[in-house]
Amino acid sequence: MEGFYNFITEQYILPFYLIVWVMSMACYQSYFDTPLKYYPIYLMYTFLTELLGYFIKHFDEFQIVDIEQYNWYNVIIFNIYSVISFLFFYYIYWRMVKKQEHKKWIKMGALGSTVAYAISLFFQNPFYSNLYYADMIASFILLFNIWLYFKEKRGEPTPYPNKHNLMYWLSIGLVIFHSIFPFLFWTGYEAPKIWVDYHFRTILRILILIMYGSFLVGMLIHKRKAFR
Repeated sequence: MEGFYNFITEQYILPFYLIVWVMSMACYQSYFDTPLKYYPIYLMYTFLTELLGYFIKHFDEFQIVDIEQYNWYNVIIFNIYSVISFLFFYYIYWRMVKKQEHKKWIKMGALGSTVAYAISLFFQNPFYSNLYYADMIASFILLFNIWLYFKEKRGEPTPYPNKHNLMYWLSIGLVIFHSIFPFLFWTGYEAPKIWVDYHFRTILRILILIMYGSFLVGMLIHKRKAFR
């Protein structure tokens, strides 16, 4: 019973991930033929990654690092998740923009992000450290992609308000999170005392809740015809 209580108190975001996934499946018919058709898979992957991260940290059977001092480390699965997650969103915005020049920039950004992660492997061990410099570069590239999307959308006439556009809420959630997340992670590794003293871990979790809250709002109020 105590173990279950600790699980709920430490991982209170997990049920929220699951709620957003359930809603994404319930509304799937309204966007199954859009660039977001793999969105529910991404959401479930996020949920399973967080769940596996908890198991690795708390159960010997799931540990993947041999050194006893670090055998609770689960960083590697989150490093893999970061690469897949960024590439997934790059793909979505590459599909969403219409101008070939913008598509080219997004492809170049995806290549640059991949190179940043590859270079980070020479300076940081992905089993023991988040690749936070590469994460920062990837976040900035994602924000640039979202800006390209909004730039195109602003110049297009539409009878539907943004509040009914699923991509709008997805983009808002991503912008809020990735405008702050890279700096939190950088602080956590380069200035850990500030991370602890100012409760940056709590701030990070609040940002996750805000981002997924935006995703959830989009699922609840979006309309199929407003998708763009």
